[in-house]
Amino acid sequence: MHESVEKYINNVVKPLNDIFKDMLKYFPSKLFGILGNTILIPIYTNLLSPEQYGLYTLSIAVLSFLCIIFSDWVGLSGLRFFRHHEINDDVPKYLSTLIVLLLTNISLMFIVTYFLRNNFYEFFKIPPSVFIAILVLIIPVAFRALLFQILRAQIKPSAFTISTIVNQILTICIAVFIIKIYNLGAMSVLLAMGISITIIDVILMFQCNIFSYLKFERLKFNIFSSLYKYGLPLALTSISLWLITQSNKFILQHLNGYIEVGYVGVAYSMTFSILMTLFAVIPIAAVPRIINMYEEQQDVRPIISKLTEYFLLIALPVVVIMSLFAKEIVLLLANKNFSGAYVLIPYLAFSAFFLSFAEYTTLQYHLIKKTYIDTVIRVISGIIGVVLNIILIIKMGLVGLGIATLAGNALYFVLSVIIIIPNLEWKIPYRKILKILVCFIPVVILYLLFQKIELHFGMQIAILSVIYYLSYLWIQKLVPDRLAID
Repeated sequence: MHESVEKYINNVVKPLNDIFKDMLKYFPSKLFGILGNTILIPIYTNLLSPEQYGLYTLSIAVLSFLCIIFSDWVGLSGLRFFRHHEINDDVPKYLSTLIVLLLTNISLMFIVTYFLRNNFYEFFKIPPSVFIAILVLIIPVAFRALLFQILRAQIKPSAFTISTIVNQILTICIAVFIIKIYNLGAMSVLLAMGISITIIDVILMFQCNIFSYLKFERLKFNIFSSLYKYGLPLALTSISLWLITQSNKFILQHLNGYIEVGYVGVAYSMTFSILMTLFAVIPIAAVPRIINMYEEQQDVRPIISKLTEYFLLIALPVVVIMSLFAKEIVLLLANKNFSGAYVLIPYLAFSAFFLSFAEYTTLQYHLIKKTYIDTVIRVISGIIGVVLNIILIIKMGLVGLGIATLAGNALYFVLSVIIIIPNLEWKIPYRKILKILVCFIPVVILYLLFQKIELHFGMQIAILSVIYYLSYLWIQKLVPDRLAID
């Protein structure tokens, strides 16, 4: 028994402590990201008209689409294989290969988009000048994504946090300045992003010490091969995710114009932008260390299971409360011209919840480097999501969009729980889940009582949150967790 307890401490408790220390260092960047995204909502909705905000929303969707195809997967591949090449003492050649791969992809992007530019203008319904701005913006965005992943692989949370905060401050300040002085509408935000991200790229290069790694050596085909095998399925997976979370904006724009797209943009900013930034605090710290543990042939399932317990404990009350007070939150943060966005909040909040939850359940495919499984389940859920979007948006408008998005992301999570890799499957913490669900009983009762009295919604949220966590502490004291040493 003593050996089992010692093994549990070494394999679970100590790694969790290291992850929590990293989380504390990453947390300021995420907290500032949440505050920044929250501040941007009233700023942009007051400085931009619904039409211009809708154009900005579509521009970001196009930007994310092109980044998914040509750049994002390079950074994610860089994170996954960094430890492997560090063990083999060939990091310089590896990073040099990553840089060459990224430059090749960006060059290919410009060639493809030049020949297909008219198709992009027609399909995405954005002006040529905005599309050109998006293409130029991709260059600093792509390098920022790669450099951020290298920092994560090097486990430098403090450097990551500093750069993230500076990036957020610069973007907000420069965007407000350009909007106020030059009145360029949606283009103002794109220009601000380009300037701020370029500055951050320079800072990141020094933080990850990239210049000491880069060497002009003959590139190895096997490194390219492993990156493509791992990364291209990730790109397909992300495209499927994009189809669920972004294509609905284009469908809505084709049917109803830019104004309702602006509503969607506000709802996404209040849910995905804020919630996924909050929920990312755990995986951004945990994934690099879990990869290192797996490379060292340790069982990572207990760690992943414990992390999902913490995720549920934090995420569920946030999503539930946001859904209950959707209208009040929208009216508080956004200009009244965007008040119609509140109907989307519950659906998109739970969509963000399931999508964030899937980061833990799909980690098994990334560890074993079988990302094609992730691709298959994402493509299935993506196709179903798009079909539902087309059908439900026509029939139900914004509510139909919300239902379709939630259905697609929930299906993705369910499939990732069903399709498992032996010895890497998610060990479902049934007892913890039951405890958390029980905590909502007094919350629901109290919420129903609040409907009969006049009390500011901010006070209601505070009371309900306190009741939830007090209930959890009481249940934990009454029924302590068992030590999972097996």
